[in-house]
Amino acid sequence: MVDVSQGEIWWADLPAPAGSAPGFRRPVVIVQGNHLNRSRIATVVCVPLTSNLIWARAPGNVLLPAAAAGLPKDSVANASQIVAVDRVFLAERVAKLPPKHFAQVMSGIDVVLGR
Repeated sequence: MVDVSQGEIWWADLPAPAGSAPGFRRPVVIVQGNHLNRSRIATVVCVPLTSNLIWARAPGNVLLPAAAAGLPKDSVANASQIVAVDRVFLAERVAKLPPKHFAQVMSGIDVVLGR
Protein backbone atom coordinates (compact mmCIF):
# COMPACT_ATOMS: atom_id res chain seq x y z
CA MET A 1 0.00 0.00 0.00
CA VAL A 2 1.25 3.49 -0.88
CA ASP A 3 2.42 5.60 2.09
CA VAL A 4 1.06 9.15 1.96
CA SER A 5 1.18 12.16 4.24
CA GLN A 6 -1.25 15.02 4.72
CA GLY A 7 -0.26 18.02 2.60
CA GLU A 8 1.53 16.04 -0.10
CA ILE A 9 0.75 16.47 -3.77
CA TRP A 10 0.54 13.28 -5.83
CA TRP A 11 -0.15 12.51 -9.47
CA ALA A 12 -3.31 10.40 -9.49
CA ASP A 13 -4.43 8.24 -12.41
CA LEU A 14 -8.17 8.57 -11.87
CA PRO A 15 -10.82 6.67 -13.83
CA ALA A 16 -12.73 8.42 -16.61
CA PRO A 17 -15.03 10.97 -14.98
CA ALA A 18 -18.80 10.83 -14.78
CA GLY A 19 -20.37 14.25 -15.24
CA SER A 20 -18.34 16.95 -13.50
CA ALA A 21 -16.31 14.58 -11.31
CA PRO A 22 -12.53 14.82 -11.51
CA GLY A 23 -10.88 12.23 -13.70
CA PHE A 24 -7.88 11.21 -15.76
CA ARG A 25 -4.27 11.91 -14.72
CA ARG A 26 -4.15 14.94 -12.46
CA PRO A 27 -2.42 16.15 -9.31
CA VAL A 28 -4.25 15.89 -5.99
CA VAL A 29 -3.51 17.25 -2.51
CA ILE A 30 -3.79 14.72 0.32
CA VAL A 31 -6.05 16.30 2.97
CA GLN A 32 -6.88 13.18 4.98
CA GLY A 33 -5.40 13.13 8.48
CA ASN A 34 -2.20 11.16 9.05
CA HIS A 35 -3.88 8.95 11.67
CA LEU A 36 -5.94 7.53 8.78
CA ASN A 37 -3.08 7.69 6.28
CA ARG A 38 -1.15 5.26 8.51
CA SER A 39 -4.12 2.89 8.79
CA ARG A 40 -5.15 0.02 6.53
CA ILE A 41 -7.87 2.10 4.90
CA ALA A 42 -7.41 1.72 1.14
CA THR A 43 -8.71 5.18 0.24
CA VAL A 44 -7.30 8.65 0.79
CA VAL A 45 -9.30 11.88 0.92
CA CYS A 46 -7.89 14.36 -1.62
CA VAL A 47 -8.57 17.69 -3.26
CA PRO A 48 -8.01 17.56 -7.03
CA LEU A 49 -5.98 20.24 -8.78
CA THR A 50 -6.64 21.81 -12.15
CA SER A 51 -4.47 24.00 -14.37
CA ASN A 52 -7.61 25.88 -15.49
CA LEU A 53 -6.99 29.07 -13.51
CA ILE A 54 -10.51 30.40 -14.08
CA TRP A 55 -11.56 28.05 -11.23
CA ALA A 56 -9.52 30.15 -8.78
CA ARG A 57 -12.53 32.51 -8.58
CA ALA A 58 -14.89 29.83 -7.24
CA PRO A 59 -15.64 29.96 -3.50
CA GLY A 60 -13.24 27.80 -1.48
CA ASN A 61 -10.82 27.19 -4.33
CA VAL A 62 -7.16 28.10 -3.83
CA LEU A 63 -4.57 29.24 -6.36
CA LEU A 64 -1.32 27.32 -5.86
CA PRO A 65 1.81 28.76 -7.49
CA ALA A 66 3.80 26.20 -9.49
CA ALA A 67 6.86 26.71 -7.29
CA ALA A 68 4.91 25.96 -4.10
CA ALA A 69 3.20 22.90 -5.56
CA GLY A 70 6.22 21.44 -7.34
CA LEU A 71 4.25 21.37 -10.59
CA PRO A 72 5.09 22.75 -14.04
CA LYS A 73 2.11 25.17 -14.01
CA ASP A 74 0.19 27.24 -11.50
CA SER A 75 -2.80 25.19 -10.35
CA VAL A 76 -6.08 25.57 -8.51
CA ALA A 77 -7.08 23.33 -5.61
CA ASN A 78 -10.75 22.62 -6.34
CA ALA A 79 -12.10 22.27 -2.80
CA SER A 80 -15.67 21.68 -3.98
CA GLN A 81 -14.56 18.40 -5.59
CA ILE A 82 -13.04 16.76 -2.51
CA VAL A 83 -12.86 13.04 -3.26
CA ALA A 84 -11.82 9.71 -1.75
CA VAL A 85 -9.24 8.06 -4.02
CA ASP A 86 -8.12 4.45 -3.82
CA ARG A 87 -4.40 4.36 -3.12
CA VAL A 88 -3.84 2.22 -6.22
CA PHE A 89 -4.58 5.34 -8.30
CA LEU A 90 -1.79 7.37 -6.63
CA ALA A 91 1.08 7.12 -9.10
CA GLU A 92 3.84 9.52 -8.08
CA ARG A 93 4.61 11.83 -5.16
CA VAL A 94 5.34 15.36 -6.37
CA ALA A 95 5.97 17.57 -3.34
CA LYS A 96 4.72 18.63 0.06
CA LEU A 97 2.82 21.92 0.12
CA PRO A 98 4.29 24.64 2.31
CA PRO A 99 2.22 25.02 5.52
CA LYS A 100 0.81 28.39 4.40
CA HIS A 101 -0.62 26.95 1.19
CA PHE A 102 -1.89 23.78 2.85
CA ALA A 103 -3.72 25.90 5.45
CA GLN A 104 -5.39 27.81 2.60
CA VAL A 105 -6.59 24.52 1.07
CA MET A 106 -8.01 23.39 4.41
CA SER A 107 -9.71 26.79 4.85
CA GLY A 108 -11.17 26.36 1.37
CA ILE A 109 -12.70 23.05 2.45
CA ASP A 110 -14.26 24.86 5.43
CA VAL A 111 -15.84 27.36 3.01
CA VAL A 112 -17.27 24.53 0.91
CA LEU A 113 -18.65 22.79 4.00
CA GLY A 114 -20.16 26.03 5.30
CA ARG A 115 -18.05 26.19 8.45
